[in-house]
Amino acid sequence: MKHKKGIHFEVSERKVLLRIMDLVMVCLAIYSLNLYPKFDYILFNEENIVALVLLGVYVIIFGSIFELYDLQKASKFDTTFRNIVITTSTVVLFYLLTPILSPYLPEERIQIVYVYVAIILSILLWRFLYINLIETPRFYKRVLLVGEVSNIDGLVNALKISDPNYKIVGFINSEESTPESVKFKGLKEFEAKDFLDTIEKERISEVLVASFNTEAIIAEVYHDLILLLERGFKIREYTQVYEELLHKVPIQFVGKDFYKYFPFSRSNENKLYIFFQRAFDIVISIIGLLFGLALLPFIALGNSIGNKGPLFYSQERVGRNSRPFRILKLRTMIVNAEKDGVKWAQRNDRRITSFGMFLRRSRLDEIPQFFNVLKGEMSIIGPRPERPFFVNELSRIIPFYETRHIIKPGLTGWAQVNTRYGSSIQDSLTKLQYDLYYIKHRSIFLDFNIIIKTLSTILYYRGQ
Repeated sequence: MKHKKGIHFEVSERKVLLRIMDLVMVCLAIYSLNLYPKFDYILFNEENIVALVLLGVYVIIFGSIFELYDLQKASKFDTTFRNIVITTSTVVLFYLLTPILSPYLPEERIQIVYVYVAIILSILLWRFLYINLIETPRFYKRVLLVGEVSNIDGLVNALKISDPNYKIVGFINSEESTPESVKFKGLKEFEAKDFLDTIEKERISEVLVASFNTEAIIAEVYHDLILLLERGFKIREYTQVYEELLHKVPIQFVGKDFYKYFPFSRSNENKLYIFFQRAFDIVISIIGLLFGLALLPFIALGNSIGNKGPLFYSQERVGRNSRPFRILKLRTMIVNAEKDGVKWAQRNDRRITSFGMFLRRSRLDEIPQFFNVLKGEMSIIGPRPERPFFVNELSRIIPFYETRHIIKPGLTGWAQVNTRYGSSIQDSLTKLQYDLYYIKHRSIFLDFNIIIKTLSTILYYRGQ
């Protein structure tokens, strides 16, 4: 079997491509402006290398904050256009505010506008080409799923929204089929005997094995999988791809061999990482508390008008190693909000006051928690601390729920920036998947990613 694989880009490759080409287009924009004899604001030469590098750094940092490298958003031109304008506006503003590293302001201020427009147009041109060339079906990764019919629906739905370029074209039933077997109609089924021919005819790039009972894989399929492996064809296990694309641990598919899925990050025991994390917590919490003190008069005024009651409230939460502590927050709900008993906070919850909604959306209600961080009860980044009542309930229903308590809870975290406010058992399951992914892959780079996403959440007013 001679199989010619189609061209496709992995998720990481596309993110790198977007960043590199953004920088290339910005450089081309500045170089093009230099062709105009009277333009002297940002000169494209070796003497101006620091200013050019600074511009590139600003583009990457603010592009990340304003979601230029979110692949879902990068595939839509209207969203991309908005994010490019916001990013460029912020880049130019910060560039003007760093005169020591950036060039002196030109005598003709109109040149700043030229730079602004040139950057927008250059990146916009590249993103237009990206959407109409790279994001087209010709570059899709075509995948064949091998697994049990009973699990196909959940597997396909989970991956469908993860990456628009990851195309599952069909599946092969890995179990012995009988007339009484359940049929799945949501995806094209190929015959096991045509496994190798299907790989060639459908231009398959990858085989995804999603069999949770390897002993049940029929000999014919198993033999073809071995043959493909020996020929260097890409075969991956479902949970591996699930983590890679969705960035969460698929605990609903974890069985008695759970220990294979939780080789937790060495950062959890790395003394240097823990030291720097604690130092970061202390510095940021002090800055956060000072910022909160500066805003306190305005918040108190808003509270007296829109909340009419105590400004602060404390509540028991579960911390590291399941130890309880009192969390401190700005009150966002009416007084005696739980007089009828403990219940989930819902979207558009009537118990939330008008001013309380503003505090939640802007994340200002979290400011007092910097005091918990300073005390060492919380960290800046980690799983969200839950109330003992919900922890007891969820621990009985969701497997591995208590595992999230092996590290300190956080003011923000991987679950908070990737999913909505938890208001049900299903939401809690999703949050746990993200929390376990963070605990498993915890690192400085992931922490930085969370900080960037948190800034995006605040700036786009997405708090709940």
